[in-house]
Amino acid sequence: MNSNKLQEKEAQLRENLRNLGSLAVAFSGGVDSTFLLKVAHEELGDRLLAVTAKGSVFSGRDLSQGMEFCRQEGIRQEIVVMNELEIPGFQDNPPDRCYICKKTIFQNLLDTAASHGIPHVAEGSNMDDLVDYRPGLRALRELQVLSPLKEAGLYKEEVRQLSRELLLPTWDKPSAACLASRFAYGERITREKLRMVEQAEDFLADQGFRQVRVRIHGADLARLEVAPEQREKLLSLGDSVTEALRQIGFTYVTMDLKGYRTGSMNEILKDEKKKGVVNG
Repeated sequence: MNSNKLQEKEAQLRENLRNLGSLAVAFSGGVDSTFLLKVAHEELGDRLLAVTAKGSVFSGRDLSQGMEFCRQEGIRQEIVVMNELEIPGFQDNPPDRCYICKKTIFQNLLDTAASHGIPHVAEGSNMDDLVDYRPGLRALRELQVLSPLKEAGLYKEEVRQLSRELLLPTWDKPSAACLASRFAYGERITREKLRMVEQAEDFLADQGFRQVRVRIHGADLARLEVAPEQREKLLSLGDSVTEALRQIGFTYVTMDLKGYRTGSMNEILKDEKKKGVVNG
């Protein structure tokens, strides 16, 4: 990316944020929302509010790290406690689960922002999020949630580059997504299974696996996705990893030979669409 072009995108982002006057940022502690929050704070100061959803589908580590970041930066933060399992249709995990969940979560974030006199809520989607199947984006459009990074034309790697220039600790943080994304569509989401996934991913992170997903199939099978360059390491630790995940609650532990990739649970949807099973 031409450095001048990237500077133009950043300048456009900052101008757009200033023009809002005040803003609440949906802050998860990930790469994109941390960068957006930092820039918005620099432009809006105390007219900025971080709103963070706390629930069963969000990593406890990310929540703790996000709270610490806001404390260090002096950013106002409001924690909005959610129970996603009570959202009608969510536990059934249909292909539009993300839409169902985001519609409720972001309505709560909008209500929280409004209670502080802030009319706008923004979130951290970037241009790369337009590529994969993202039903949650429809909920954001319907609720008129802002996506400043997309509006400025920023891609993930550009966000990382700018984050590094701002000395943000998240500039090289692995990509994250809610824990519900680990479930095969149609697989019922329960609090216990969410706990199993989170504990398994925390364990693997502690073993040095940076980009990892524990996909859950049925009640007892874990399919592990790690970065291609770490597949040999996973194989070498096979017995200890299997034993640890069995202690967590899994019976069978497998490694996905393709390795980590975003949206791997969407692959079945693409296959069914090709066969004419899925409409649209």
